[in-house]
Amino acid sequence: MVNKKKSEKSETVINWEAKEYIVREKNVGWYVGLVIITLALAALAVWIQEYTFLVLVVLCAVVLVIYSVRPPRELHYSISKKGISEGNKLYAFDDFRSFGVLKEGKHFSIVLTPRRRFSPRQKIYFPEAKGEAIVDAFGYRLPMEEVKLDFLDKIVNFLRI
Repeated sequence: MVNKKKSEKSETVINWEAKEYIVREKNVGWYVGLVIITLALAALAVWIQEYTFLVLVVLCAVVLVIYSVRPPRELHYSISKKGISEGNKLYAFDDFRSFGVLKEGKHFSIVLTPRRRFSPRQKIYFPEAKGEAIVDAFGYRLPMEEVKLDFLDKIVNFLRI
């Protein structure tokens, strides 16, 4: 019985909590720009009589507003021998080819590169105070590669989404 408790205890390497994404400040100009672009695209859709496109433009604008005002969830992460847990989801280390550390302003994240060709990279934020232990835990299980913001990440940062 003691050995079971000991193995369960050694199973979890490190725990932390972090936001699911970085909140980027949006001023009134951001919302005014969104309305202007939405109206321009809606006018174009009506002019060329593409009403499906009109519905798509309006839905995208609504989704962007909802997403921009929704606060990020606080997620609990833990690293074990099996993989990394994000809440109740477990991502096995075998599903990833490598990892890298990315710094965006004052925020740090682990970027996991999947083995599957068309799967997206997994980005996991962590507090700077636990960074060394987290990077060491990943380094023990996966090779480390240099990672940079990809094109989609740059667009997201530019649009402050």
